[in-house]
Amino acid sequence: MTAPKPSGAVRRGLLAVLLAVAVLVAATACAISKPGYDPDKPTIRLAYQTFPSGDLVVKNKRWLEEALPDYNIEWTKFDSGADINTAFVAKKVDFGAIGSAPVARGLADLHIGYQIAFVLDVAGENEALIARNGTGIEKVADLRGKRVATAFASTSHYSLLTALRQAGVNPSEVDIVDLQPQASYAAWQRKDIDAVYTWLPTLDEVRKDGKQIISSRELAGNGKPTLDLGVASTEIIESKPEVVDAWRKVQARALALIHSDPKAAAAAVAAEIGTDEEDAAAQLAQGTFLTIEQLTSPEWLGTQGKPGDVAEAVHSAAQFLKDQNQIPSVPPLADFSAAIYTEGLPGVFDNIN
Repeated sequence: MTAPKPSGAVRRGLLAVLLAVAVLVAATACAISKPGYDPDKPTIRLAYQTFPSGDLVVKNKRWLEEALPDYNIEWTKFDSGADINTAFVAKKVDFGAIGSAPVARGLADLHIGYQIAFVLDVAGENEALIARNGTGIEKVADLRGKRVATAFASTSHYSLLTALRQAGVNPSEVDIVDLQPQASYAAWQRKDIDAVYTWLPTLDEVRKDGKQIISSRELAGNGKPTLDLGVASTEIIESKPEVVDAWRKVQARALALIHSDPKAAAAAVAAEIGTDEEDAAAQLAQGTFLTIEQLTSPEWLGTQGKPGDVAEAVHSAAQFLKDQNQIPSVPPLADFSAAIYTEGLPGVFDNIN
């Protein structure tokens, strides 16, 4: 019997995946060829984004390179959590900085082999819905009939859908377009869109000639928090737990620096996102960064054998995505709890300086 040919939509989807994987392979090859690469050392591959966080501090200060001198450390920039999920599917990264909504999709729908090992930040004023001046949008309900951009499968997408639901607006009443932050800013400048739900640093650019309608801090206060998470592949957790410990330690060190010396943290972030220290400090001030004590509390990661409420937050995001027909089904909460990596906590964070 001859197998049926895939539909045009399926073929296009497969082609998109193959093209994405090809780009990832090329990017990896370019990274390996950089000066300083030692072919005799194994490579640790990190996916990062340019939202202000301790992850950028770690990168800028080369703390992981110091902690793991027997490894090549390879950082690759991505524009969204959806792209990082693709990289994990292609097995091209070991660690990633990614929002809770794409993690929910990764665990519930894509069945990616990774675990949540860190909370980089809790979204506050660093993610928000901005309406362009002159559009007549004064509240969420005014989005009916308007064209709104956001990056699909991101925390901003989740927050936009949450805001619409809380305002009694059916998403079908809004023309929601899938645009990554840089593309959404270009569309904003062309006046192709009326509003955008996005994150820093693009967020501050659209704020200059727009009005903030609602932020992720407000949504968190209404019981719908969104997070930026650090995930590690199950493969590296099982094969190199000492590397995961080193990565968690330097991430915790960055959180400590944000609290103890915000000026130094801002200088590191500024260098990574291409802005001045004052602007970087203002961007960092818009996020919520946990202390080490908070990180290992029951409200967040938890401790060894006792995963915290991060599991509930990601499970809730997955359930909402299902309600919006973004994913077909949601695993039980226990599966999300099992995806929280708490081995060695809180002891792993002892003597952070």
